[in-house]
Formats: sequence, C-alpha cells, structure tokens
Amino acid sequence: MADDTEATMTQAFDELAGAYDHEHHDAVARALLEFMGLPLDGRSADVACGGGAAALALAETRAAGRPADASQAAPILAVDLSAEMIATGRARAQQAGHAAAIDWRIGSALPLPVDDGTLDLIVCASSLHFLGTAALADWRRALRQGARAGFTVPTAGTFRPRGTFAQLVATDLTLPADEREASRLAADAGFADARARVATVGTREVALVTGISR
Repeated sequence: MADDTEATMTQAFDELAGAYDHEHHDAVARALLEFMGLPLDGRSADVACGGGAAALALAETRAAGRPADASQAAPILAVDLSAEMIATGRARAQQAGHAAAIDWRIGSALPLPVDDGTLDLIVCASSLHFLGTAALADWRRALRQGARAGFTVPTAGTFRPRGTFAQLVATDLTLPADEREASRLAADAGFADARARVATVGTREVALVTGISR
C-alpha cells in the first residue's frame, strides 16, 4: 500500500473512530468465526482490526470454551494503522475483561509484523476490500502450513462506499457477487479447501470466506 494511501486511510479511520458502527462489525466478526467453526487456538492475528471486532470475538470464544486456561494462550495480535481505532479497541477489551488477551499494535497490517510461517490463524473482518490481494499473499507467508485464514468482504451488488472511503477501496480485488466468486478469492490466492457463505448481517450483505494455507 502506497504511503500516501496509508496516510489518507489513517486519517479517515482516526476521524471515524468515535462514530464507528461497532455493533455491526462485531456481528460480522461473530458470523465469520461461527462460519469457520474450528478450535480457534494458537498464535492468531486480527488484520486491519479497526475497533477490534474480530480480536474481541476470538477472545470471547476462547474464554467461553476454555475458561480455566484461556489466560495461558498467546495474546491475539491486533494490528491497525489508526491509533484512534486501536485506542477504542483497547478500551473495549478492557471493558469486556479481555485486556490481557489482545496485543494491540499501531501500524501497517501489510505486511503483518510476524515471521514467516508462525501464525496458526488469521482473521480479517470488514477490511480486505481496503487491503487488496497483496494481503492474501502475505497471510500465506505468515501462516504455517495447514493453518487457516478467514475474512469477510462486502458483496458487489450491495456495497456503496462514499466519499474518501470510495477512493480507498482496493482496485485489484473484485468484490464477489455470490458464494462461488467469494470462495474463488481464497482459492485464486493459493488457499486450499476454500469455502464461502453469503450472509445478511443487519441490513447489509457480506461474504464470509475461509481457506487453509499450504
């Protein structure tokens, strides 16, 4: 992502942080994790985390499933360009009792600040359409073989970005019209066992996608 685009995106999301629709994005993240339906353990990252919807949903899932030893799991890495979004996410985690479960980082999520082949899980809710296909390639670098990525993208027929955000949408990633096209996003990026489901969250349609790194 070019430096000027990152600067514009940082400013746009810093300004949005106070009025962000956390309820919708939390619901999207929960739908993604439910769709993936896995033991969501190991070293994990929430890419372009915004207010931390996916990281918080993952922390909640882990705590509910393993209350005795959830505190022993590696913190979830949550990365975003926006310092205001990170501050919001940190405050939300504190309020929810998950302060120790998430490692918040301000900075670019492309590339992820991790060594090659070291992650067991990557989740990216409501952000891939800003990152583009380079993110998918970076996730394969960061994931160990056999690990899984899950992401969401808006569907082509319902997505209507406005203002600055319309200019920030990645031009190299074609939004899917249906589940077949959504699963192709992962398959074409080299992920195995790619599958997708189109869901309506609130009044908005979103594609839930997952695949395995090989």
